[in-house]
Amino acid sequence: MYLGLDEPVRECQYNQICTRNSLPMETLGHKKKKIPRRKWQVFPGRNRFYCNGRVMMARQTGVFYLTLVLIMVTSGLFFAFDCPFLASNLTPAIPVIGGVLFFFVLGMLFRASFSDPGVLPRATPDEAADLERQIGAANGPSGPGYRPPPRTREVVINGQTVKLKYCFTCKIFRPPRASHCSLCDNCVERFDHHCPWVGNCVGKRNYRFFYLFILSLSFLTVFIFAFVITHVILRSNRTGFLSALKDSPASVLEVLVCFFSVWSIVGLSGFHTYLISSNQTTNEDIKGLWSNKRAKDNYNPYSYGNIMTNCCAALCGPLPPSLIDRRGFIQSDTTQPVSHSNGSSMYASTQLHTHMAAATPLLHSNSVMIGGGGPPFPGKSSLVVPCASLAPSQPSLPSMPGLSCAGDMLTLRDPDTHCHHHHFASPEETPSPSGPMPLTLPCAAHMTHGGHIHPAQLYDPASQDSLHEDSVRGLVKLSSV
Repeated sequence: MYLGLDEPVRECQYNQICTRNSLPMETLGHKKKKIPRRKWQVFPGRNRFYCNGRVMMARQTGVFYLTLVLIMVTSGLFFAFDCPFLASNLTPAIPVIGGVLFFFVLGMLFRASFSDPGVLPRATPDEAADLERQIGAANGPSGPGYRPPPRTREVVINGQTVKLKYCFTCKIFRPPRASHCSLCDNCVERFDHHCPWVGNCVGKRNYRFFYLFILSLSFLTVFIFAFVITHVILRSNRTGFLSALKDSPASVLEVLVCFFSVWSIVGLSGFHTYLISSNQTTNEDIKGLWSNKRAKDNYNPYSYGNIMTNCCAALCGPLPPSLIDRRGFIQSDTTQPVSHSNGSSMYASTQLHTHMAAATPLLHSNSVMIGGGGPPFPGKSSLVVPCASLAPSQPSLPSMPGLSCAGDMLTLRDPDTHCHHHHFASPEETPSPSGPMPLTLPCAAHMTHGGHIHPAQLYDPASQDSLHEDSVRGLVKLSSV
């Protein structure tokens, strides 16, 4: 490459790279900023996200809204028609207790419905390919009519052998107690079941909120049912039964709703109380994984052997963090071909972090190519200019610490690094922009005439504060500067 320099003094002046493309249609306007996308926007599962990814639910949410309407309507009728009479004739504590139960039920419902139940991230293409190679090597060569064995692995937990099944959708071996939900299309850690009433899966991260929801809803249902009956009886003693129903017509609807729902809610609460006390999940209990009918020595390896310890582990243990980082930003790691003025092309990595430095100053030249010698130095940009392109009258570079000659190149590098010969970088050899890379300048040995350049002109650390993604592309488009 050659430097098109007209004056002997200005050829080594540094300019900041223009971070806007130099296309003719964009010279008058600013380039439209790219809005970073979050991971929930490209989430592969069948889920719905609200509030910029803070709320995560299943796609089928119709039954959830039915649950919400039943709770709010029944409780609203109770507070509007029954509580005034009960507060004045019995005690004001009745509406207070009912209000506390009502808000606790709604809080647990929203927490169970809007939380990540413990979704396991799917394998990346590289991880899936590596796992396929491991499975292929373990199974050995296959011939015609060969049927590979089922993809399972075995682990020993508290003396009990547990099989880990391979998920063909997520391309992973599921951890113990995890299962794939067919409705949400996700592998969920400690999968219990998919509950349409809360509009979400029930797993490791929201099981305690689901249990507290159904338990508190049982108390609220029994509470409303009992005091509605009390209200009707007290009014009947004063004015008669028919007059009591006319004075409070909503009480009939409340009694019917509570009567038909209390059995299922209380029964479900009792069933999950049994599961928590034995440290089981609904999925394990239905399949009978730890039943003695399978084998005499079959037992639950996850149980602590004590009811109180099992309950404390399920309800009072630390809440594990989410593994999918649904509100994190997507990092672009693709490589794009960039055209040069001489007709050749090279690749520039577009994966940049927001904390990278500002645009790197460059020498004026007709063409610049990103390169590096030897192993890439993390985080240092590399500029390559042949020494033969300098005229005899051009100044030489001063002797500076950190400057060394690599063949026909001068490399600005750290004192602890070694000199490497220059070669053009292939797409696989392009240095990572996540850290500093060596700055390669014309070798002082090939500059025959005098002259001096101030060290601050070679590298200005103060300009390393605001580089964004277009800076890399600017490195290879200086021909139009």
